[in-house]
Amino acid sequence: TAMIRNLGTMTKNGLLAVGSDARRTVVEHLRDANRLRKARVHPIAVLSALRVYAGGQSLKGRGYVRGGQADWKPVPKIVDALDTAFELAFMNVQPSNKRIMLALDVSGSMTMGMIAGVPGLTPRDASAAMAMVTARTEPDYMFTAFSHEMVNLNITAKMRLDKVVKEVSGLPFGGTDCALPMVYALDNKLKIDTFVIYTDSETWFGKIHPAQALRQYRDRMGIDAKLIVVGMTSNGFSIADTNDNGMLDVVGFDTVAPQ
Repeated sequence: TAMIRNLGTMTKNGLLAVGSDARRTVVEHLRDANRLRKARVHPIAVLSALRVYAGGQSLKGRGYVRGGQADWKPVPKIVDALDTAFELAFMNVQPSNKRIMLALDVSGSMTMGMIAGVPGLTPRDASAAMAMVTARTEPDYMFTAFSHEMVNLNITAKMRLDKVVKEVSGLPFGGTDCALPMVYALDNKLKIDTFVIYTDSETWFGKIHPAQALRQYRDRMGIDAKLIVVGMTSNGFSIADTNDNGMLDVVGFDTVAPQ
């Protein structure tokens, strides 16, 4: 993890020059599934490192763009190795083995800005990556997109991130109704153990509160379903009923949040 975090600094200081032992070692470690597993590196952490490193600029501190010049020139071999590490890191995720509905906000604001705790990623990129994690690790899942209405998503375990992002882009959107996944599941009699909603800071709801929609789903389906609402760029919201230990609000997002 420390090595991945310092790739930019090592490149800037010339340590990863062509032909160097250090570069060979870094590439070998990034492509080593056993090392990644022992370090418990999550795919989101690798994806963040890949985006930052390939961009050539540190996102911490002030004045990181020095006259428009990059802090370092990315080494192609390191970029390729990080891409490999991203794929290998999926093996580190432990499945819950629950019936999961992942609902992704597809409103236009999901493409704006970056998540403070995950440098280099927009909310859309991060939510798409989390969909990939679910597809690669869980045996029983379904994906939906939502704004003012629900749309089924055709995301499979074999898709790469750019394809997943494309799948959730360009869809019709209006308001962001976080109650829709539970309402949709109840209307269609879908058997779901866990609803996971990814949005940016839009936690608005329409005719029914998400907590109430979850309670209705539980009562009518006879399933003690859980709800997780992740506001990836939010600095404060409240959807979960604090008296219900089957509901969770995740306010903000970083590389530890997936675990």
